[in-house]
Amino acid sequence: MRRRPPQVARPTRHGRHGRVGRSAVVRPPLPPLENRYEKFDLTVSTAAEFLRDAWEELRDVRFEIADMPAASDTDGIPRWLVDRKGRRIVMFRIPIERLSHMPAHDDLHRRMEVEACVFRAAAEYLNRDPWDLGPERFRF
Repeated sequence: MRRRPPQVARPTRHGRHGRVGRSAVVRPPLPPLENRYEKFDLTVSTAAEFLRDAWEELRDVRFEIADMPAASDTDGIPRWLVDRKGRRIVMFRIPIERLSHMPAHDDLHRRMEVEACVFRAAAEYLNRDPWDLGPERFRF
């Protein structure tokens, strides 16, 4: 009787579903490059830098970001807090983003609304009209 040689498993090109040995074509989804908080922070800091360059009184003022105010006031939920003694302005992200009445909810209008709130908060800090903060920029 002749003995059979032991069977050696041959390498296969395909697995059960035809995908063994292949690399993934699509990687797992990556986190977004900018989330809402980062976009809000960038918009506030850009507007604050513009105002600091334009107004000497705002050079030492800190612009901070908080999610929500501790409590509402008689006018409703505040969008910002002006602390003249502490030389700081606190912008409240959630009320600005969610309670503002924008004509369209796209990135441009969100950015414009955040910048408008920064200008209004700085104007309140300086006891001026928001339109007075950049008068030379807007006169052509």
